[in-house]
Amino acid sequence: MTRVLGEYERHLAAERDLTAHTVRAYVGDVAGLLGHAARLGHTEAGELDLRTLRSWLAKQQSLGRSRTTIARRATAARVFTAWLARTGRSPVDAGASLGAPKAHRSLPPVLRADEAAELVRVAAEHADDGSPVGLRDVAMLELLYATGIRVGELVGLDIDDLDRERNVVRVFGKGRKERSVPFGRPAARAVDFWLKQGRPLLAVPGSGAALFLGARGGRIDQRAVRTVVHRRIADVPGAPDIGPHGLRHTAATHLLEGGADLRSVQELLGHASLATTQIYTHVSTDRLRRAYQQAHPRA
Repeated sequence: MTRVLGEYERHLAAERDLTAHTVRAYVGDVAGLLGHAARLGHTEAGELDLRTLRSWLAKQQSLGRSRTTIARRATAARVFTAWLARTGRSPVDAGASLGAPKAHRSLPPVLRADEAAELVRVAAEHADDGSPVGLRDVAMLELLYATGIRVGELVGLDIDDLDRERNVVRVFGKGRKERSVPFGRPAARAVDFWLKQGRPLLAVPGSGAALFLGARGGRIDQRAVRTVVHRRIADVPGAPDIGPHGLRHTAATHLLEGGADLRSVQELLGHASLATTQIYTHVSTDRLRRAYQQAHPRA
């Protein structure tokens, strides 16, 4: 089973081109499944059957795992057993008929439009000293909010991914799927300012083509971006403590509230399924309900 797990990990990374984080999550879930199967007496991955898969999920429930976690682990099991069958390592796809509880979709916290504007204004105030780090932070916040891209997509951007004539950025999302995302003039101005007056001061011979750099001149990492977002959010009175993904939620919500259709938002965010994007309609409906209750005399 250890050998098969290693082969599966290489498949996820090399053939499916998933991110390191996603690969770790899938492999961790499958390792737990195989450990459970071994305790039941199965010595080969190809011996997995539906009964074993169901008992594993039941064990997760007895341990108090959330519906979301159990649903994710059921998905990991189905993907793994499909790979086993497709590659001849198992005579059948044991997980083809495996059910799972529907994951609970909670409403993500988002900023109001005025809070988003205040976030950028506060960041700009901190950049008044002309420091390259301050200019970079403003550009990153503007671009995250303008495009709704993931933090991993942001840190992976190169300078050539920007099309300044059309104000479009080329993004490589999950599974290395490429998409083009437009951004507005405020983000364009902030990025231009960073490229002209900030980035040259941080760039070192090893900086390469990375759009955003860390304090030492290398490509900035996701942890540093999250730190920047949380730090600047803390300066906005009353705003929820959100990270880069919260800015992604915020961008999607404001697009829908501004009249964008769900299909367009799906394309902008790079969601494979429209069902993933639909969570943002609940956010907008929730705000509509609150506004109704506050304003209508017979609410």
